[in-house]
Amino acid sequence: MITRRALGTAALTAIAAPALAQWQPTRPIRIFVGFAPGGGTDITTRTIAGRMQALIGQPMVVENRPGAGGNLASEATVNAPSDGTTLMMGTIASLVMNPIMTRLSFDVLADLTTIGRSVEVTNFLVVAPEKPWRTLADLVAAAKARPGTLSYGSSGVGGAGHLGGALLDSMAGIETIHVPYRGGGQLITDILSGKVDFSIATAATVLPHIEAGRLRALAVPFARRSALLPDVPTVAEAANLPGYEVANWYAMMGPRALPRPIVDRVNAAMNEAMRDPEVASNLAKHGLEPAPSTPEDLTGFIRAETAKWRPIIERAGANAN
Repeated sequence: MITRRALGTAALTAIAAPALAQWQPTRPIRIFVGFAPGGGTDITTRTIAGRMQALIGQPMVVENRPGAGGNLASEATVNAPSDGTTLMMGTIASLVMNPIMTRLSFDVLADLTTIGRSVEVTNFLVVAPEKPWRTLADLVAAAKARPGTLSYGSSGVGGAGHLGGALLDSMAGIETIHVPYRGGGQLITDILSGKVDFSIATAATVLPHIEAGRLRALAVPFARRSALLPDVPTVAEAANLPGYEVANWYAMMGPRALPRPIVDRVNAAMNEAMRDPEVASNLAKHGLEPAPSTPEDLTGFIRAETAKWRPIIERAGANAN
């Protein structure tokens, strides 16, 4: 039986060769990442870019522009020349959540060019092993007993970690304090030390610490368990919260009005890179699953995600603070 994903992969393979043979950059290409080094977005971008530069024939330099939940990188991309030498790895925070929660100086779909999705991201809800909670139900009970005292860290305002905590507050009837960081790498230091009580963070940043016993995974914020840690329950299972789910994903974007030959070339190179067995294996180690798309599919996906999350964000009371 041929699956929809298989058909999509076949179609992308068919267009890869001609697209890769078209636009040829003459200078190195920068890819902005809106978070500090060491986080899931940074790891994803560096892993894929390493293979893309061989396909395109120019160095691809990953440049971290942390701040404002990814908005600084977005603004830098919006204001960059539309010549293909500046790109951005966007996230659910920068492309969907931030426009809902705050007034931006730009419109995501009008002032940026969609190129294609890169990966879907596995997250885990974690605590330091010194914390007394063995299960998510324990943590929720402690939060109910001491409203406004437990804190959760995230890699930035508007990301999956931020919304995941806000949604947990709303659905479990608890009140916790959000502590935003400028990226996943910085967040982990304070989780390990116990400075913040818990976090919903990417597998790329927490899995090595879970495996080493330096962090304890209490739950997965998805509708299904993760193959990386199959014994860890979902949030819905662990806290009896049916319907709780916070997905996470990244996508490549360019400046406004990026010419179609450039869009097609970058899209083909990114999709080809993610089909490389070594790249796919390295991504999988960090809980990152390739999710290639066409530019048009990404545009529709961003619109659908915005429609999905707007009422949830408003109901949860999440904002840019």
